[in-house]
Amino acid sequence: MPGLGAIESNGHKGEPTQLALALDHAESLAREDFIAGPPNAAALALIERWPDWPARTILLRGPEGCGKSHLAAIWARASGARTLSPRALEGTDVPIALATGALVLENLAEGRFEEAALFHLLNLAREERAYVLITARTAPASWRLDLPDLASRLRALAVVALTAPDDALLRAVLVKLFADRQLAVDESLVSFLTTRIERSFASARAAVEQLDRAALRLKRPVTRALAGELFREP
Repeated sequence: MPGLGAIESNGHKGEPTQLALALDHAESLAREDFIAGPPNAAALALIERWPDWPARTILLRGPEGCGKSHLAAIWARASGARTLSPRALEGTDVPIALATGALVLENLAEGRFEEAALFHLLNLAREERAYVLITARTAPASWRLDLPDLASRLRALAVVALTAPDDALLRAVLVKLFADRQLAVDESLVSFLTTRIERSFASARAAVEQLDRAALRLKRPVTRALAGELFREP
């Protein structure tokens, strides 16, 4: 079924008006559903070689939607890691967070965490030889931090970068995003979108959502023709 629901409400003179309802779409985070390609090959190789890592704390860096969370989920299942938001650090019992010997710290960003709490976490992880996988969109070396010791510790982290998708990976991601919404699409639509949208995972996700919404609203299938209307051809 399409990714958006619909209800009818009475408009003027009792005429029904279709309203789109945004529904969540679960994207599979299983290993078999991770789409591999040159932009993420190094990060995938790192996850799959665990526990043979070059360091016990690793940072995955890359743009929004590039697969960092998917890789973190794969590793968390393999390692028994807990997953923690950086915003939750301040109120978290750090020893409990590291109780399984492995932790995912998701989406670390400048100015969005308590520095003393993160420093304590990294120190305790080192003492206990726990594994920590951090995901972030930018490299900590560029962040403004108040604690010099934390800045030094973050700069010393082993960083593995995921980059923007090439054509082949972008096409595969588009197909998966449509499939996650149970939408079967043809090659002409995927080829068209690949040449029209920004080369990023976030743009691919936004384009698929826009097409899904429009198809429901207009009561039309998701096709190359509909995409041509939404993403105007030159």
